[in-house]
Amino acid sequence: MITARIINKALNRVTSICAREISLSKHVGCNDPNAIPSNFIPPWEEKQNEPLEKKRARLLYQSRKRGMLENDLLLSTFAAKHLTTMSEEQLTQYDRLINLPSNDWDIYYWATGVKETPEEFNNDVMNLLKEHIKNKERLMRIRQPDLFSSSNASGTNTSKTS
Repeated sequence: MITARIINKALNRVTSICAREISLSKHVGCNDPNAIPSNFIPPWEEKQNEPLEKKRARLLYQSRKRGMLENDLLLSTFAAKHLTTMSEEQLTQYDRLINLPSNDWDIYYWATGVKETPEEFNNDVMNLLKEHIKNKERLMRIRQPDLFSSSNASGTNTSKTS
């Protein structure tokens, strides 16, 4: 049987939890404890004076660690194939493409042609990515390329589908 003491104890616990959540929400600048703060993801800032080889290495890593498997596969194979030959301007375009949009699905839909590419991302690198996705060579891209494999320098599995 539920007694008044148990009910009071439960109410005190709920009140304590609510008070902590309200206190936490004040620290993140919001009065709604269920809201996610707008500054949760820091805005992208272009790295100044970054050496090209360091930039290529960073972009290769970031191409492999996306928020969704589809982009992991598409961007990692694209990066392994194209990063070494990209100009400084193209590297900056690619950096903006994979780091400025906050939603990986946008990148996927633009690259696959499901959605129109916004003007700020409609450039040489996006055109290269769209061609890469067409996979005219019909290469198997079911896993990410090895990072340090000399036999897989192009970033794609050389097996062709029938």
